[in-house]
Amino acid sequence: MEATNILPILKKKLAFLSGGKDRRSGLILTIPLSSDQTSMEELSATLDYLLSIPSEKCKARGFTVIVDGRKSQWNIVKTVVLMLQNVIPAEVSLVCVVKPDEFWDKKVTHFCFWKEKDRLGFEVILVSANKLTRYIEPCQLTDDFGGSLDYDHSDWLNKRLVFEKFTKESTSLLDELSIINEGDKSSSVDKDKSADCALLPSFDPETVLQTVSPLLWRIKEEELLAQPQVTKLLDSLREQYTRYQELCRQRNKRTQLDEIHAKVMQVVTWLQGPGSELLKTHQAIGDSMRAAQALQQKHEEIESQHSEWFAVYVELNQQIAALLSAGEEEEVAELKALQQQLSDVCYRQAAQLESRQNVLQAAQGFHSTTQELSQQLDGLLGMLCADVAPADGASIQQNLKLLEEKLQTVEAGLTSVRQKGALVLEQMCNQPSWSLEESESPPGDPQDNVQQIQSVMEEMQLRKQRCEDMVDVRRLKMLQMVQLFKCEEDALQAVEWLGELLDALLKTHVRLGDDSQETRTMLDKHRKFVDVAQSTYDYGRQLLQATVVLCQSLRCTTRSSGDTLPRLNRVWKQFSVSAEERQQRLELALNFHTAAERVLQQEFVEAESLDEVDSSGKTLLDRLTMPIIFPDGYKHIHYQYTTSYSYSCPKT
Repeated sequence: MEATNILPILKKKLAFLSGGKDRRSGLILTIPLSSDQTSMEELSATLDYLLSIPSEKCKARGFTVIVDGRKSQWNIVKTVVLMLQNVIPAEVSLVCVVKPDEFWDKKVTHFCFWKEKDRLGFEVILVSANKLTRYIEPCQLTDDFGGSLDYDHSDWLNKRLVFEKFTKESTSLLDELSIINEGDKSSSVDKDKSADCALLPSFDPETVLQTVSPLLWRIKEEELLAQPQVTKLLDSLREQYTRYQELCRQRNKRTQLDEIHAKVMQVVTWLQGPGSELLKTHQAIGDSMRAAQALQQKHEEIESQHSEWFAVYVELNQQIAALLSAGEEEEVAELKALQQQLSDVCYRQAAQLESRQNVLQAAQGFHSTTQELSQQLDGLLGMLCADVAPADGASIQQNLKLLEEKLQTVEAGLTSVRQKGALVLEQMCNQPSWSLEESESPPGDPQDNVQQIQSVMEEMQLRKQRCEDMVDVRRLKMLQMVQLFKCEEDALQAVEWLGELLDALLKTHVRLGDDSQETRTMLDKHRKFVDVAQSTYDYGRQLLQATVVLCQSLRCTTRSSGDTLPRLNRVWKQFSVSAEERQQRLELALNFHTAAERVLQQEFVEAESLDEVDSSGKTLLDRLTMPIIFPDGYKHIHYQYTTSYSYSCPKT
């Protein structure tokens, strides 16, 4: 019988087991009769249920029944006492009928109980509530009878419902777990059977077991429950639940292994399929910096796609490592094989990605350097193609220095291109090879990339060589122009020097000497002075001849050196005329001084000697009064000479 079947009756509290015990440790059964008519059927059902609760051991110690008749009539009390004979005759040890304050007919009651004593099989005593302690300790009585034992019928009923629910669920759960565990034995040979086919119990074992502790406490307190049976049930339940947990653990492990295997194969399939295909179809290095940057951006997108799968790889690797630490030998071998396969594929793919990244970075460096070199070559070529029209030699020297610097920059740029190209070729050679089944040449074959790099380097070399040849021509031309400007400057300097010599000849070379010795010395210096002027003139002529040759070589027809030669010739002719005049005057002065000194040395002067002196003096004076007429008609007069000479001749 279950409490749920007679729950409305039990709630009426027609009888109850308070948990109290008599002096023989027998349980106390209390029947509180009310003033209302008590249904004997309901009371009988209640007693049947209550008597099904205690264990056989408890029943063997007998019951003390307290019939509380203080609110009832004697005939009802008598009926209840007689009912006890039919319900629990063997278990009842003592029946205490609590009488009301208004005493029943003593003779009747005493006679009835005494008369029926042998037939009833238990002793019935009539006692007032305050004298129950003669038979039962106060601590075992409820407060209705002046005792101190706490009893809450609603709480007790709720715990009974929980207990019966536990018993029912435990029994059902035990049966289900037995079926599941036994069924797993028969199907354990079928390893391919899905774990999803596993039966789930109707009740949560953990929830059921969590209700055991308060129930066992209740059992220990009242000793009403069949504790051995409950303990046996719990032992069986725990045993089956342990087996069930192991079964679930094995199935979960198998499920986890299957999931890991599926995820591993998913990662491997993608990396070896679409992932490898992405890398194989993007092997080009581009033909320009912009193309290389576009390829780099595409590679970053490919890396992003791979990163998602590598994250799955890391997670799977952690899961596999956790399973390896607690796995069985067969599982460990399977897990290690999966882990090795996954690691091999991921590391190989990561190496391909890294190698591709290195190639692209090297290619970007190569294209960047090539582009820079191309711009440098274009700048140098533009400088070489421009007309050279410097104003002076210093400008040419500056342009020549700039040209040499640009050529050195180009040379350094070409060296850098070669280094970057070699780095690209090295990175491409270091790329991991694809497997044999993937050995077909993908788009952007490395051999094509090698040829492209070599072609670009050869092209840069040819362009640089052409520029070098043009630089050599331009350098020669600029050096010739430097020489031309130098010759022109030196020729002008020669004209200036010759003009200075002419100016000195006309303005400072005016004295003719005071005697023959001084005049002769001056005549020697004059000849040397003329030799210097002659050398200056010859040097200027040579420079102008070199200028003509350089102009012809440079095809310069508009040079200003064309008027330098007439200037040089004009100054030289003026100097020649002046020098010739100066030399003649010095010679005339020498003749005059020689004749005069000879006369002065004679003791007796002859008339002829005097005539010679007079004649030479007049000739000199006449010469001094004559102006110097240059080829262009310009006249230059030396007035100093007109008064410079007067001699006193001795008398004969």
